[in-house]
Amino acid sequence: MNELPQQLVNGLLLGSMYGLVAIGYTMVYGIVQLINFAHGEIFMVGGFGALTVYLYVLPDGTSMWVALPLMLIGGVIVSVLVAVGAERFAYRPLRGAPRLAPLITAIGLSLALQQAVWVWYPDARSAITFPHIDGGPFEIGNVTIQTGDIFLIVAAPISMAFLAYFVMKTRTGRGMQATAQDPDTAKLMGINTDRIIVVAFALGAVFAAVGAVAYGLKYGEVQFRMGFILGLKAFTAAVLGGIGNIYGAMLGGLVLGVAESLSTAYISDIPGMDQFGSQSWANVWAFVLLILVLLLRPQGLLGERVADRA
Repeated sequence: MNELPQQLVNGLLLGSMYGLVAIGYTMVYGIVQLINFAHGEIFMVGGFGALTVYLYVLPDGTSMWVALPLMLIGGVIVSVLVAVGAERFAYRPLRGAPRLAPLITAIGLSLALQQAVWVWYPDARSAITFPHIDGGPFEIGNVTIQTGDIFLIVAAPISMAFLAYFVMKTRTGRGMQATAQDPDTAKLMGINTDRIIVVAFALGAVFAAVGAVAYGLKYGEVQFRMGFILGLKAFTAAVLGGIGNIYGAMLGGLVLGVAESLSTAYISDIPGMDQFGSQSWANVWAFVLLILVLLLRPQGLLGERVADRA
């Protein structure tokens, strides 16, 4: 039990990263009812965009405290460009098509982005070392925080505060709420729903890029496959919280992260469960949690029942 505070902090940090990526899933689904399975690769290209700034734009020896904001900007630009391009050229032409068509397109786009990075980015066929922040780790009581997690501790709450302000207080945010509730009526009220959808894709990409930089700092590497599993977990977090609910996405991410951390730490202590507590089983327990939530509360933790909206 002495390890419990450390495991909770580890889970909250991991969950914050899941939540940042899950926001992109839930925003797009809430407005256009599309599960963008390419969002994990938008997260991935954001990490490579940030790395590109460090390797090929900044002079050698640049301090990470100077480089990090510029890397973040680079990652955001790449992610937003890919996301907006996907919306314009892959998803918008299929907006009136049966739902299976954009879903298959999203899967195809996911594979295409993976292969594009694998083929054209230098040395991307294996993991590439991501720059790290010097210093640390930091001890707070019984809890150890690695230097790479400092960025996530700062970025996650700032990102959520910005999103809450944007959605609730700005004209575009209110337009997003109106479009999510009834796109046809929103058009009649003069809202440019095409623009709102582009903004939703772009905002989701911004948070994905922030999550990608946090991933690189935490694990010390980026690779072309990194968006696949993390994207699935972020989608799981969005479903856990209630797909379409932006606050639910972050809550689902935190719940998933804590559950994953605690399961890998403590399940092996249960008699007969020794082999199920390793890190390789973390993904399994994440999806077991999803199944349980869907059985007990299909609409997610913060989602509305269909009857509630009728």
